Order: sequence, then structure tokens, then C-alpha cells
Amino acid sequence: MIILAIESSCDETSAAVLVDSEMRSNVIAAQLIHEQYGGVVPELASRAHQQHIWPVVERALADAKVTKTDVSAIAFTRGPGLLGSLLVGASFAKALALGLRVPLIEVNHMQAHVLAHFIDDPDRPEKPQFPFLCLTVSGGHTQIVRVDGPLDMHVIGQTMDDAVGEAFDKSAKLLGLPYPGGPLIDKYAAEGNPLAYRFPMSEMPDFNFSFSGIKTAILYFLRQQTKENPDFIQQNLPDICASIQHTLVQMLLTKLKRAVRETGIQQIAVAGGVSANRGLRTALSQLGQEQGWSVFIPRFDYCTDNAAMIAMAAKFKYEQGDFTDQTVSPLPRMSF
Repeated sequence: MIILAIESSCDETSAAVLVDSEMRSNVIAAQLIHEQYGGVVPELASRAHQQHIWPVVERALADAKVTKTDVSAIAFTRGPGLLGSLLVGASFAKALALGLRVPLIEVNHMQAHVLAHFIDDPDRPEKPQFPFLCLTVSGGHTQIVRVDGPLDMHVIGQTMDDAVGEAFDKSAKLLGLPYPGGPLIDKYAAEGNPLAYRFPMSEMPDFNFSFSGIKTAILYFLRQQTKENPDFIQQNLPDICASIQHTLVQMLLTKLKRAVRETGIQQIAVAGGVSANRGLRTALSQLGQEQGWSVFIPRFDYCTDNAAMIAMAAKFKYEQGDFTDQTVSPLPRMSF
């Protein structure tokens, strides 16, 4: 079984090759053009995907030491994501599958993030056992997912407004940090005091989240402080970043603790771009030790958008004969 997988949901073009259970390659082309605009510009993203997709696929095949004619199936991200970006990956995958006369497999981007935990990794040989809970956190999503099987997932909690990744990036913008700002908050937070400043944590019913309120609180806090001291941000940047990160992480973990308590499931995983955040990884590991959970954290390169996770999700579908056809189209708001 040789699966060629393509990921193009946002601003990274990626291709990976999975041979049976071995991930032979995982190539990612980033789009630096968005930095000057302070965020992803959808039209520019889709144009960059058109430029990158064939070189990335060629490199993935070469790294895996296979040819196009060796491929058993083509997998691609159907959604959720930016429509223009998804169209590039879907169209390429459909054309290649048609030309090679091999099956086509559609993959849900968020389910793939969860299934990244099942990629064979010598440094992380243990994998979560079903059922488990997965905290999926990214720039566009914040969810607690109950995973009863590779293709049996249910969202039991989610954000009611903004995603936690957006809260990180918007906070970084308020601090004058360049895009993408989330990783920079993580960087400066390592040098600061997480209890230097306190921000209110929103409370939502059940296992749901809300991050719009804390963004507003941070905005008003910075306005007031810089009014009194124009150099406040520059003089206190590590402490501000550490306090913001601490608050956002605690909001996530508070709901996760409640979900564990009410479901009784103690196999816990984290996935998505924000799972690369060192503050979250450390806090979740510590909480897991305190609570007696089995905690699973993916490798950094499997946290952000990548085609290896698409290939892993496609493997489970391939084994069940779950294929799609040439009439398939992208779903920007695709749900579980």
C-alpha cells in the first residue's frame, strides 16, 4: 500500500508518501509572502499553492524512492480550510488519480490532526488507546474530541467564537509582534513570569470555550498601561507574554479536566498547530502526571499542517475501502 497524500488547507503546501505503515516522506513548502500583510491572504495562498504543489509532490516521491506509477491511492484534504487553497489540492489530486487510474481518498483536516498520533515514530512508540480524548487546537479550531475509533470521532466541546490560535496571534499583534505571532509569544513567555498579570477567563457551559472576551481584556489592559507608560510593552514583554500564555493554557486545561472527570476517559492527546506551544505541552504533561492520565503529545513537525497526517488518516480509510470519486468538491466548513 503506497499512499500519496496532499495537504493544502491554508498557507502550507505539503505532500507525503506512506508505504504500508512507514512514513517515507513529508515535504512542506511554507508561504512567507503573508508575513508582510500580518495574516494569510486567501487569494495569495491559492496562487502560491499552484506554484508549489508539483515541486512538492515530486520531492515527496523522490524522498520516498517511489514513482507515480507505484502509488496505490491519492489522498487529499477536502476541508475545512480556505476554499481557494483546498481547490488547488483537490483538483491536483483528482487529476493525478484519474491519470494514474488509482482510488481517491478525501480526508477531514481536523480528523487528520487527531490521527497524526498513529504515525510510527521511534521516539514516541506508544499510541493512545481507544477511547481517548483529543484537545485539537489551531488558528481556526478549538475542540475536545472523543475518539472511539480511527473513523469514529465526536466533538463534545468547542469554541463558541474565536479559536485559541487566533487569540495568540491577535494578542501578538496587539504587542507589535510580527506575523505569525503565536510562536513569538511562546518564545518570550519562556523568559517571563506567568503570574505577573492576571486576565479574566471566560466561562462557557459544558465543555465549550470562548476566547473573544480575553482578547478584549488584553486590548484594554495594554491601552491603559501604555497610556500611563508608553514603553510598558517593551519593558515588560516577557512577563506580558507569559501571563497571556498562562491564561489561555489554563482555559484549555480547565475544560479538559472537566471532560476527563465527566467521561472517565484518561487517555489524553493534543493535536493541531497550537499543540506545538511549549507552554501548553509542559502544562499538559504536568497535569497528566498529577491526575494520573496517559498523555500523548505529537512531534513538532506533526503539529502544524502537514501531509503526513493526511496520509495516516487515508490509511485507515484505504483499509476499509472508503474511497471517493471525481465528483467530490472541497468543503471549506467541513465538520466531523
